[in-house]
Parts: sequence; C-alpha cells; structure tokens
Amino acid sequence: MGQPIPDFGKFLESLRGSMSLREAAKKSGLSHAYIRDLELERNRSTNDRITPSPDTLHKLSTAYGYPYTALMIKAGHLRDGDIAPSRSGFRESFDLVDVRYIEIGLRELVYHCQNSVTAYSIDSLLDFSTFLDKLEEHGFRKMDADLYVNFHQIRCYDEKRGKLYFDEDATGVEITISALRQKKYHALLKRYVANNTHRSLEFSLGKSGTRTSVQIVEDHA
Repeated sequence: MGQPIPDFGKFLESLRGSMSLREAAKKSGLSHAYIRDLELERNRSTNDRITPSPDTLHKLSTAYGYPYTALMIKAGHLRDGDIAPSRSGFRESFDLVDVRYIEIGLRELVYHCQNSVTAYSIDSLLDFSTFLDKLEEHGFRKMDADLYVNFHQIRCYDEKRGKLYFDEDATGVEITISALRQKKYHALLKRYVANNTHRSLEFSLGKSGTRTSVQIVEDHA
C-alpha cells in the first residue's frame, strides 16, 4: 500500500471536469451523492473520512476515461514500485495461470496477480488481436470493454451484488460484473467456483449480513 496524493478528492473532481454529478453517476453506476463525498473525502452524513475502494476506482476510471492503474496509485492502493516496468512480448512471456485479471489500456496490458502487477506494452496490433482471441482458451472471459477475468482464479461468486472474488472469504480484491455479463456467465461461474474450491454443484442460498450470497455445499462423498 502506498499513500494517496494530497487533495485526492480535488483530483477526482478535476477528472470529472464539466461533467455533472448526475452524469458521472450514470456513467459509473455510483450515486451522485457518493461521488461528491469522494471529492470532499468525507461522508457528509457522519463526517467520517472516506477512501474509495479499488472497485469504486475502476468504475470512476471507466466513467472518466482515466487509466485504472494510475488512479490506484494516486489513491494509495498501489505504489509505483508495485508495477513492473512495461515489457514487450506479452503473449508468451508470462504464465497466464497465475493471472487473476487483465486490464487493457490503449498501449499496454496490465496483468494482476495475487502479489504482483505487471505491465506489458502492445507492440503489434496483429499479435494483440490474436492474444485476445486465445484468452478464452486459458479460462479468461471478457467482463468489460477493458477487463478480462481468469475464471480459474475465482473462489467466490456473490450473485446478488454481481461480484467476483479471488478468495473464498470474499474479503479481498473484488470484480463487479454487469447484469448482462452475469446473466451470460451465471451457470459457468457456478461451475468454475465449484471446481476451484473442490466442492460440489449443490447450492443453497444463505444470508451474510444484509446480502444474499451463493454458498456451495462441500461434497464429502
């Protein structure tokens, strides 16, 4: 973890620019009140200081057209040293088995693993297109225009909130998927989670706090 830049809230406000709060809310899927709280760096109801989560930053990154990794660094979730310098040959130089998800930028790919983040430059559009076509062979599925997730790494699927986790306790990094993608991959996600956690495909619905989540019953047979 690093340190957020001074006046990070004002930086978020500058990214929004002339865009209204309601327009930003529509593009990001966040409430306009919450976006304003983030810009003020405090919850206006409780006056508590708030820091956006990686999932929130990803939504703002998409809404504002600002690189997600750079936003994570400015928010203090990552340090410059956490990301390896950009490399070439992204298609063959990295073992995709350990990659949780891939973020696609204009000129580079960013591979996110459990303990590392590595950027690879895009040197050839032809190689890049071929690479994207073959990602599904490695268990990756497109979750957004700039995001591919490795289903082999998913350990928990929160059906109600449309979130994917890479740990069974659902306390670590999370990926939010759209309703359209969730509908498309719902059954597939269940099968992958069952396989990844070595459990059966027998499901029960349970509540954890205020959310309803899919739980997988262990197969002791």
